[in-house]
Amino acid sequence: MKQKGHLIQSIESGSIAEELGIEPGDYLLSINGTEIEDVFDYRFLVDDEYIEMTVQKADGEIWELEIEKDYDEEIGIEFENGLMDEYRSCHNKCIFCFIDQMPKGMRDTLYFKDDDSRLSFLQGNYVTLTNMSQHDVDRIIRYRLEPINISFQTMNPELRCKMLHNRFAGEALEKARKFKDAGIAMNGQIVLCKGVNDGEELEHSLSELYGYLPYLQSLSVVPVGLSKHREGLYPLEPFAKEDAKEVLSCIHKWQNRAFAEYDTHFVHAGDEWYILAEEELPKGDNYDGYLQYENGVGMVRSMIDTVEEALSALSGDDRQRELSIATGKLMEPFLQEMLRSLHEKYPNIVVHVYGIRNDFFGERITVAGLVTAQDMIAQLKSMPKGDRLLIPDSMLRSGESVFLDDITVEEVEKALQVKLDIVKSSGQDFVEKIIQ
Repeated sequence: MKQKGHLIQSIESGSIAEELGIEPGDYLLSINGTEIEDVFDYRFLVDDEYIEMTVQKADGEIWELEIEKDYDEEIGIEFENGLMDEYRSCHNKCIFCFIDQMPKGMRDTLYFKDDDSRLSFLQGNYVTLTNMSQHDVDRIIRYRLEPINISFQTMNPELRCKMLHNRFAGEALEKARKFKDAGIAMNGQIVLCKGVNDGEELEHSLSELYGYLPYLQSLSVVPVGLSKHREGLYPLEPFAKEDAKEVLSCIHKWQNRAFAEYDTHFVHAGDEWYILAEEELPKGDNYDGYLQYENGVGMVRSMIDTVEEALSALSGDDRQRELSIATGKLMEPFLQEMLRSLHEKYPNIVVHVYGIRNDFFGERITVAGLVTAQDMIAQLKSMPKGDRLLIPDSMLRSGESVFLDDITVEEVEKALQVKLDIVKSSGQDFVEKIIQ
C-alpha cells in the first residue's frame, strides 16, 4: 500500500519545523485538513499566520500541530521532491526545440523536456500551456501563483499548432487569456524562426499580446538557436543582418507605444539581435528591471554597466598579474572593451580573453552557457593562461562543478594545468576576480 503524504527530506536549522520536533523521514499528511496534492497547495496553505499541520512520524505516530507564525514565514521543511509530485514532461515536438538538436550519448537528464506550470512558478521556467490542465489553471488563479512564464511563439492558433506540432497548441492560448482576465501576472517569450513566425506574423503576435498589458509584464523575442545536429528536423535558416534590423524595428515601434501608454517597454529583443544588426545596445533603463535577463535579454548591458560601476569605485594601482578568461564568442568583444577600461587603472594586469568556438554544437551557438569543457580544453591547451582561468558560472550545471558534457572543473584544471575561478553574473564579481 502506497504511503500517504509527502516525505520530508530535511529540516532547516533553527526553523519552526525544528522547534516542533519535525524530522527528516517524517511525512506531511495535510494542512488545515486539506491533503497536499503538490507544491501549489503547500505554498498557498503554509503562508497563513495560523495553520494546523498533520505529520506522520517515522514510527507511524500521527502528530497534530498548531502553528502560529508571521504571514509568508517559512516553516523550514524541504521535501524529497521539490514539486511534491512527478515532473511533467513536454509532449510537443517544437520545430525550434534545442533538446532535439543535441547529439546522442549525453546524460539522460539533458534530454528531459519539462513543460510543468509548477516549475514556471518555482524556477521561472517557460511553459507552452499545452501540458496545463483546467485544474492547474483554476488553482493558479485561486492561489494567485504568479508570475506565470509562457512560451507564446505566435498568437496565430493554426501556426502555433504547426510550430509546436501539437493540434491542441492553438486552443491552449485560451488559458493565457483566462490568466489575463483574472489579473494574473505573466511574462512571455517568442522564439523567432526565420520565414515562420517573423515578419507579419510577429507584428500580429505583438499586436495581440499588447492587449494583455499590464498583466503581461514583459515579453522577449529571441532568435532560434540552431546547432549542427539538425538531421531530420524542420528546415530552419539562420537570421542575417537585415533580418535582425527588421526585427528590431518592429520591437522598437511597440516599445515606444507601450512606454507612452503604460510607462513600460513591454517587449524586449534578445542581445543577439543587436549584435547581429550591429546596432548599439539599449541603455539599462530600457530593460524595465531586467525581467527577461535569463532569456539573454540585457545580459550584455547589465555586465557593461556593473563593470563600469565597480571600476568607478577603484583608484587602481601598479599590481602585477597575468590571468585568462574563457567565454562564448558572443561576449568576447564586449569583455575586450571592458578590460580596456580596467587596464587604464591596472596597467600591469595582463588578461587573455578567449572566445571559445563551439565545435560541439556548431559555430552558430555563441553563448557561454553552451560552451563545453572539451571545446575549451582543445582550444586553450597551448594558449597562455596565467595563474588563473576565469569562467562564467553559466558554463556549469546549477549548483554543481560539472560542465554540460559531464567533465568536472577538477578535470579541466588538470587538463589545462591552471586553477579555474568561477565568476558570477555580475560586474562586481568579475572585477574582483581579476584584481584580487
